[in-house]
Amino acid sequence: MRKHLLSALLAVCLVATAFAQQGKVYETRTVKSEILGMERSYSIYLPAGYEEGDGSYPVLYLLHGLGDNHTGWIQFGQVQYIADKAIAEGKSAPMIIVMPDADTVHKGYFNLLDGTYNYEDFFFKELIPHIEKTYRVRAESRYRAISGLSMGGGGALFYALHYPEMFVAAAPLSAVGGEWTFDQMKNQSDLSKVSEEKKAEILGQMDIQTILEKSPKEKLDRIKWIRWYISCGDDDFLSITNCLLHNTLLQHQVGHEFRVKDGGHSWTYWRMELPEVMRFVSRIFTQY
Repeated sequence: MRKHLLSALLAVCLVATAFAQQGKVYETRTVKSEILGMERSYSIYLPAGYEEGDGSYPVLYLLHGLGDNHTGWIQFGQVQYIADKAIAEGKSAPMIIVMPDADTVHKGYFNLLDGTYNYEDFFFKELIPHIEKTYRVRAESRYRAISGLSMGGGGALFYALHYPEMFVAAAPLSAVGGEWTFDQMKNQSDLSKVSEEKKAEILGQMDIQTILEKSPKEKLDRIKWIRWYISCGDDDFLSITNCLLHNTLLQHQVGHEFRVKDGGHSWTYWRMELPEVMRFVSRIFTQY
């Protein structure tokens, strides 16, 4: 009996020791963007042991929602506590988490219709290369995942649909999605500068059904290759949109995990889901 008690106590101590080895969050670091013509901020989580070792890590890009910025997942999402705990308990592989700002000058993750502000181009052509040059990130797509909440869930969804070759996993939470109209997209664009042909092209890239129907086979196969985790609260005003997303993916035989859980459009829900996202992408990173 005493032997079993000592073994249990030792196991608890080992978990406590591991959890005491905390990762670090750097709240505001910057990258110079030629595309946007400004310095852009981002936050980053580095797992315990990163600064003492020389190993490289998989990376999760974690996007904030409307009304927040790159610090949202730190201040309200408790990303450091949740990531440290998930890693210490063996539920997640150690990973780097990058949280970019999409709230400065214009709000959102996509290029403006008139081409005057191209955030999506910045993300893929400048931010990702900067992260992979600056930090010990495994640069292959098999070690790169994306997630986000609400507006950021829509960003994660469409980034993976637009550039499926860039990600091994995508986990949109409470995602803004479906078919977007120009009224939803126009923001501060001057539509008089946008041709009808260009409008049709842009709208096609913001409609999930159109993307899946018109993608060449090679791209569609890559979309199907991505591991998808889609989650939304049952009291969320976006629950219907997410159910439609689920049905559209089923229609096109895009495999995915779809979860509707108790909760609303709130940080309570997203804090609950972040460990699940980390667990999900870790299984792919580690070739379960």
